[in-house]
Amino acid sequence: MREIPSRVLVEAMVRADGTVDCGDLYAVAGLLGMTDQQVRLSIKRLVTDGRFVQEGRGRKALLRATAETRRRIEPDVEFVRLMYRQDRGDAPWDGTWHLAGFAIPEPARAARDALRETIVYLGGAPVQGGLYVSPNAWEDLVEAEAARLGVQDHTTLLTSRDLRVGPERDARALARALWPLDEIAERHTRLAGVAAEHLSRLRAGPPERERLTITIELAAEFTQAMEPDPLLPPELLPHPWPGVEARNLVARCWAQLLDNPPQNALRLYETYTEVARSLTT
Repeated sequence: MREIPSRVLVEAMVRADGTVDCGDLYAVAGLLGMTDQQVRLSIKRLVTDGRFVQEGRGRKALLRATAETRRRIEPDVEFVRLMYRQDRGDAPWDGTWHLAGFAIPEPARAARDALRETIVYLGGAPVQGGLYVSPNAWEDLVEAEAARLGVQDHTTLLTSRDLRVGPERDARALARALWPLDEIAERHTRLAGVAAEHLSRLRAGPPERERLTITIELAAEFTQAMEPDPLLPPELLPHPWPGVEARNLVARCWAQLLDNPPQNALRLYETYTEVARSLTT
């Protein structure tokens, strides 16, 4: 299992009411091979950075996520729905490329960097300086972020059914050239292995703390695989695509976890309820 950063663990342990039980946090951290010192230092940094407010001390403490933290870690339910719709063949590509370009002045460098990060997070691939492309409709999301950052006047959005990069115009070839598909496929292959192992453990009926640990490990591995995935439609991907099997195994794990969710469940359950639903919708 890939090592989980302590900060990621703390954020993953946020419950639906925005709190973290430090008793559970230390226990799960121990099962994941982390020391108490690592957890204490991570809590201290997160509190100092204004990400959490701490009430009490040690294992009896309670952490409360600030409003900004809760906004940042809000689950991307729409992306989860899209990936499973694509896997079922319910979101066919219409052949339209969606492009976003920006030319933001140097004095607004922070806004420029933030917009670029958002575009890449949404799956955009750079075509040339300041111009990014995606096969998925993203106009509302890009426009909303540009408006939030105050750079809407410096942003251009357009669509095309005739994208050429140099002499290349074949859609599959463009996808291979623009996105690191081999690396993304390797992450999904790893996720499939982790999910298969966890599914076996869950079917054996592990105790509550082990189920909680599985929840964190599975969510962390899912994030590692999905964050760099641009969610290209199947028409642009190699066949078979390992992401389909990986997501199916993750859905089966979450169906097991949701059979008996803990009281005041982690906020993760809000996202992965959508994952489990993919088995029946």
